[in-house]
Amino acid sequence: MDIKEIQALIKFVASQGVDEVCIERKDFKLSIKKADKFGPVNSQFVAQQQSMAVAQMPVAPLVAIAAAPAAVPAVSNLIEVKSPMIGTFYRSASPESPLFVNIGDEIVEGKIVCIIEAMKLFNEIESEVSGRIVKVLVDNATPVEYGQPLFLVEPI
Repeated sequence: MDIKEIQALIKFVASQGVDEVCIERKDFKLSIKKADKFGPVNSQFVAQQQSMAVAQMPVAPLVAIAAAPAAVPAVSNLIEVKSPMIGTFYRSASPESPLFVNIGDEIVEGKIVCIIEAMKLFNEIESEVSGRIVKVLVDNATPVEYGQPLFLVEPI
């Protein structure tokens, strides 16, 4: 991910009212968080020319951007189910519906594991592998990128 993509993501987070976005890939992890309304920010000012103390005040709408290598899973036999498109990841068809898959569920090739909404179209994502869901890598109702891992599956 280059700096222009990161800047575009920051603008998206600011415009959508999202408080936090985390993206993990094999070679890095990116986390963007909005500043707490009352939390400290690294900006300071001095009040007038009297001998007054230095005060802190929040000024930036976005604070932390951290990039660090993501941990490599200890078990190498796990298969990643990846996003085939850019969009918003949903674990169920509606808020009232049950989740398509849970950790520990056995899936077969062709089973619907999630929905990705792109441009107001809801696309059912089918598993390309058979196995057991070991980990869900994405939070419900969060943006995903093309090729981003969604689930870890242990082959049966």
